[in-house]
Amino acid sequence: MFLTIIIFIIVLSVLVFAHELGHFMMARKFGVKAEEFGLGFPPRAFGLQVWRERKLEKVSEEEAVAVKLEDASPMGGATIIKETIIDEKREIDILGWVRKFNFIKGSREISPAEQRYGTVYSINWLPLGGFVKIKGENGEGENEADSFASRPIWQRALMLSAGVVMNVALAMILIIVGFMVGLPQSLDGSSLDARAQVSDRKIQIVQVVKGSPAESAALIIGDTIISIDNTQFSDFSELQNYVNNKIGQQLDYKIKRGQELIDVKIAPIMMSETGRGGIGVALSETGIVSYPWYLAILEGVKATFILVWVIIAAFYELLKSLIMGQGVSADLAGPVGIATLTGEVARMGFVYLMQFTALLSINLAVINFLPFPALDGGRVLFLIIEKIKRKPVKREVEAVIHNVGFILLMVLVVLVTFRDVARFGGVFKGIWEKIF
Repeated sequence: MFLTIIIFIIVLSVLVFAHELGHFMMARKFGVKAEEFGLGFPPRAFGLQVWRERKLEKVSEEEAVAVKLEDASPMGGATIIKETIIDEKREIDILGWVRKFNFIKGSREISPAEQRYGTVYSINWLPLGGFVKIKGENGEGENEADSFASRPIWQRALMLSAGVVMNVALAMILIIVGFMVGLPQSLDGSSLDARAQVSDRKIQIVQVVKGSPAESAALIIGDTIISIDNTQFSDFSELQNYVNNKIGQQLDYKIKRGQELIDVKIAPIMMSETGRGGIGVALSETGIVSYPWYLAILEGVKATFILVWVIIAAFYELLKSLIMGQGVSADLAGPVGIATLTGEVARMGFVYLMQFTALLSINLAVINFLPFPALDGGRVLFLIIEKIKRKPVKREVEAVIHNVGFILLMVLVVLVTFRDVARFGGVFKGIWEKIF
């Protein structure tokens, strides 16, 4: 379980770091000062400032010796020649750039003298993502050229949106790389390119009905059905027909979960949802699909935009259900639930973890761009209002709204976390007992 926690921290850090990197890069592009860019959250362990200064540097040096002869007035019938030896050294210099460093230990304040050295790149003690502190992000420095508050509305909107774009870009890169090496994909009715390579075909459980024999047998999403009564099936329709003809009989299921093989006995029942015999699972034929690199790029881009659209549609249905008073039909997961899911996915293999990370990255992008206070989308909404009114909302009012929004988000996180602990309490009780 310690490995699960470490993997979860790494995945979360990559997602948050990519998001903050987007804000940082766009701010730098528009000439806005980033006061600090940190890996992890404060307190700061140490920081480093890197800057360049102009300095004269010697390129070459040469010595020139010359003799100068001069006739002097004759004295006593003799001609006097005056000889002068001239020894000169000439140095050729150029004005070049020199890189300099300033090491900052601990979480002390950056002095005004140090602030002119530019961005502090810091490593912080809480390893959960990262942050970027942009000058003027809270409205200060409106008359300073390197302040966020002084920039045009369209530039501020792009800086706020850059984190979301970076999360989508990260997901796209992960999916493209995944398609190059092979990603798990449903093969049900899919029309794959003839050049796609499919390996490791299997029948997997993608849903478990509550109160069903499958739930009683502790089957979970992601389990692979190897065989039933020592019979292997080429596709899930054959398997469903076999189970439909065995209602009430004990069947020997061989299940693969990660690297573990499990034997369970389950008796099919008549399922009211389908009107056929079954154990209460939805099945899908899956396989590891890979493409040549040039097709992987195309398929990765296409899959990313499809996922973005699907997740937006899912959030729309979720919000519509809440507004219509129908309750939350989706199974939400908080930090604890995501950590547990991350561990389960990691046990399935690296490509599964990579695919899951891409999905989380797109989720983070969509959530962050919702027009809700304290989120990037909420801040962009205030910019739209400023554009329409032709003057900004009062900074104090905007700050209060964002703070209230942040508190509501934290309350939601706590509530979902409590539910996660109730669902996965046994797992975390085991961790607690191992530690103490």
